[in-house]
Amino acid sequence: MFSDGAADKGVAAIRAGADIVTDTKMAAAGINKRKLGAYGGSVHCYISDEDVMAEAKGRGCTRATICMERGADVGMERPVIFAIGNAPTALVRLCELVEEGRVKPALVIGAPVGFVNVVESKEMTMETMERHGIPYIVPKGRKGGSNIAATICNSMIYFKG
Repeated sequence: MFSDGAADKGVAAIRAGADIVTDTKMAAAGINKRKLGAYGGSVHCYISDEDVMAEAKGRGCTRATICMERGADVGMERPVIFAIGNAPTALVRLCELVEEGRVKPALVIGAPVGFVNVVESKEMTMETMERHGIPYIVPKGRKGGSNIAATICNSMIYFKG
């Protein structure tokens, strides 16, 4: 599902120097950082940071949850696109951060894959982003993955229109 004008808004954000925050090293590895960097953006993934692991353990939550909070900090300084390709908990926390007014992403790509809370987190994302006027791209159902999130990002990075 694409919200109205989501792809165009994503392309515009990238060309304006937006950073991309993702929940997996695999998605981060798949995004063309050199080409994104030519527009002034960079890719952030905090999932393996030692302080993220320690904080998640201390708070009894997932590392993906903490990653979204770190991404919200990036979004306070510059335009940011969130590209979620694995963790439904990342989408849930991102929705909470939007509701709290801590971040207003330029675009949300919500493509976690699997069975546990995947469909529900995608539906929550579409409803939350719609309510706050934030564009989104969300594959319906249980399909998605880090490769899909990276592919969507690269499609916008390479768009020639």
